[in-house]
Amino acid sequence: MRGLKLVGIEAVVRSLQGSLKMTNTELHKQGLLLFAEILTRQPEEIRLFTSSAMCGDAGRALQEAVGSPVLDVASEAVKAVAAFLRKDHQSTPPVQYGTLQALLEAMLSRCVEFSQMPLSRRSLGHASSRNLEKAIIRRGNFLQSTLEGFRKACRLAVEFQSEPLAQENPFTAPSAEKEDTLEAFSEFLLKACDSLCIPLVMTYLEQATHPALMDTFFSILYNLFVIVPHMKEKFSKKLASSSFIQLTLELKAKFCSGSSDSSLNQVCSSFLYCMCLNLLSAPEKTRPPSQEELSAVSDLLKYGLPHISSRTSETLAFLSDRQYVEEAARQRQYCILILFYLAYIYEDRFVPEAQLFEAVQSFLLSLQDQGELPPPVICRASIYLLAICQDKDSVLHETVVSAIRKFLEGISDLHLVYTHHPHLLRFLLVYPELMSRFGHQVLELWFSFEGNNYEELDDVPSAEQPTLPASFTALFQILRSSPSILLILLDLIYSSPVDIARKVLIVLKTFLRKNEDIQVGSLIRGHFLLILQHLLVEDVVVPAGVSENLSLLLNLLSLVQLRNESKQELDSMAMKLLHQVSKLCGKCSPSDVDILQPSFNFLYWSLHQTMPSSQKRAAAVLLSCTHLIELLEKMLALTWTEMDSPRNLLLCSAWLLTASFSAQQHHGGLKVHQTLSVELDEVLKALSFPNRKVALLLAAILSFLRTSLQQNFSSVLVAWVYSGSHPPPAPEDSVLAPLRTSQVLSLVIGLQNLLVQKDPILSHACVSCLEALLDYLNARSPDLALHVASQPWNRFVLFTLLDAGENPFLRPEILRLITLFVRYQSSSVFSHEEVGQVLQAAVLADFSTLSNTTLQALRNFFLQVQSMGLLTDYNTAQALQASLEGFSSSTFSAQPLQDMLCLGGVAVSLSHIRD
Repeated sequence: MRGLKLVGIEAVVRSLQGSLKMTNTELHKQGLLLFAEILTRQPEEIRLFTSSAMCGDAGRALQEAVGSPVLDVASEAVKAVAAFLRKDHQSTPPVQYGTLQALLEAMLSRCVEFSQMPLSRRSLGHASSRNLEKAIIRRGNFLQSTLEGFRKACRLAVEFQSEPLAQENPFTAPSAEKEDTLEAFSEFLLKACDSLCIPLVMTYLEQATHPALMDTFFSILYNLFVIVPHMKEKFSKKLASSSFIQLTLELKAKFCSGSSDSSLNQVCSSFLYCMCLNLLSAPEKTRPPSQEELSAVSDLLKYGLPHISSRTSETLAFLSDRQYVEEAARQRQYCILILFYLAYIYEDRFVPEAQLFEAVQSFLLSLQDQGELPPPVICRASIYLLAICQDKDSVLHETVVSAIRKFLEGISDLHLVYTHHPHLLRFLLVYPELMSRFGHQVLELWFSFEGNNYEELDDVPSAEQPTLPASFTALFQILRSSPSILLILLDLIYSSPVDIARKVLIVLKTFLRKNEDIQVGSLIRGHFLLILQHLLVEDVVVPAGVSENLSLLLNLLSLVQLRNESKQELDSMAMKLLHQVSKLCGKCSPSDVDILQPSFNFLYWSLHQTMPSSQKRAAAVLLSCTHLIELLEKMLALTWTEMDSPRNLLLCSAWLLTASFSAQQHHGGLKVHQTLSVELDEVLKALSFPNRKVALLLAAILSFLRTSLQQNFSSVLVAWVYSGSHPPPAPEDSVLAPLRTSQVLSLVIGLQNLLVQKDPILSHACVSCLEALLDYLNARSPDLALHVASQPWNRFVLFTLLDAGENPFLRPEILRLITLFVRYQSSSVFSHEEVGQVLQAAVLADFSTLSNTTLQALRNFFLQVQSMGLLTDYNTAQALQASLEGFSSSTFSAQPLQDMLCLGGVAVSLSHIRD
């Protein structure tokens, strides 16, 4: 009996293959009808195809039939494909997945070809309209059959998931192992649906809507969630962003109201259920829910979705109902809100925003009236929809704001209801009642969801204007409208995890740079003072857990200080802050670079960005902190062993700060509570044999030495010592004490070497130090001063500096150097003729392009030349004097230079280095 059946099906397949080679269309159709009938009626317990090869032959015969140019033949073939894709027909190992895939591709390609055939619209009238309708119906029927075949393939894939043999597919040829697998076949089904089935259905929907067709289509989509589970979230997101929530609800409203078409209602509800759970399980803009939350939402959707089948206007009216709402109705409202929430998350805004805004408010008030607390997911959906739908001019009623606050207070953690969106951030910060209670939490959540591109933005030089991310722009608008939010951000820098604190710092730094018109310095300084006072209330070291956050706050404080371009008096708050920061520094060790660097910057800027009267008070406050002075002494001593280390920037700040302290103490006669020792031989060695890699550190040491030279080494604050034993000075050196002639000459050579590096900051520091050195020598040993100024090597140095660009002598450091040589009558270094050439070239210069510093140096040069009687060309002298007098030092600069800079993280005052 089994042999007869075998012969019978083989004969049918061979007959089908043979008929397809003939031109008799009716014979083709009859053969396909017979084959489909056999496939359909064959009992499941009796296997029709006893070999995989025979099943493959049948599949290839159907593939050929599907491709028939005759539509009727192709239609019958497509129907036969649906009957062929039965588990019992395909389960003989190895499963011919490659053949099945080729068959489905041919079927879908034939459907695409048919759908692209133009519909005849040439004739008009009633008959033509009927013909068009018939053509559309015929097209729909073919699409329906195609989708039914594809649905059977999906069902087959689902059934094979529980069959180990079908999954592993043994006895497959080694070359086909990767292709003939259930996994590859499943992924093909997903791709084919995405690229062919969905476009086919969407195109047909523009012409007609066929409930049975849509039933099959949504059954396919539902099955695909099961077939390719690792792609279900991604597939759901794509469907949601393609308006499938709207499409499904409109279908349910049109065909499933009441008890009509329960099959379509069920499949649409099942599809929405799976898609919503997938979207909620893998959210992009909020944290994933717990298993308990997901289970609760699952129950809501499972119960509510089948009962939602009304039009949008009716749904909104149902959501707005303020009458007493029964539990079953409330569950449906919850379900509706989840659907609208997910639709809006994925930009499927099919519900009118103004109407939805009002409906959600009514819903929340209804909850409040009945004393209900909504689940977190419903609270999240409601707040998000209100935030997105709120018009710029509309404001929530106080009762709604109070209701929202009450609901949020009843939730254990705000992250359960938070969705990352600028509108939601604004919504929760614009209402004082919400901001005061939840502002800190929502801003911390905001930064936790922000990406990692903040560091890239922070690396952009401040002079450039990078394009800001949209999230920055949104937050900046909020900050401009409510600067008090800055205080919350300050708290976040101090109290949040470091990764969040760093993002907040970058945002604040960028905001302050972009919004220089907003005066928030006092606000930030006052709040930071409170933080510091709280931290330092006990006389203990800085807690390790807050040191990194504290360093971020100090960085911000330094930036705020840097914004003050004009010098200002220091008020009582600024003095208290100076005291607290100096106290903080005193609790640190030299290894606490992250805290000390911004702290030193702040102290340095505070001294150099204030009026002389305030400078004296500030210096007195800082000098009274003995622990700070002790720390600086340790830092200076580390210079000789750590000059090449990453800590050299901090050492640079330490030298600059000490130089500033020494200058202020000497100038104001301030009381010294603690002296600091500096090793003179080490300072001179570092400058005589300089390391070219640390130009800024060398400039700082030069500034310190210049200050000491100007004070004749008589500072009460600084005690100059030698690092080890040293021979007594020669009699001729006693007048130079504590220097010696050999040290002076070595220092001069070191300065010359540093000058030819042509580093702008270092050059200014070298020239200033050389000026102070010559003044010091001239007062003690004029002959030595003249010897130093007249060294031939000075001419080489000068002309090395002049070998750079057009009019290089119009650089302030070069003008000061030439002035120095003129003063000491070093004609061998710079001749009288060359002095005249500089004057003539200066007359031709465009003074409006020169900086204040350059013009001041030029004026000093002119006055020095004039005092030495070297003005031989009367016309040139008159012209230059007139030009200089025409430009007052307070108004003449067309290119003012910023005095306070941050170089590599080190606060530097150019005027301090220069003057």
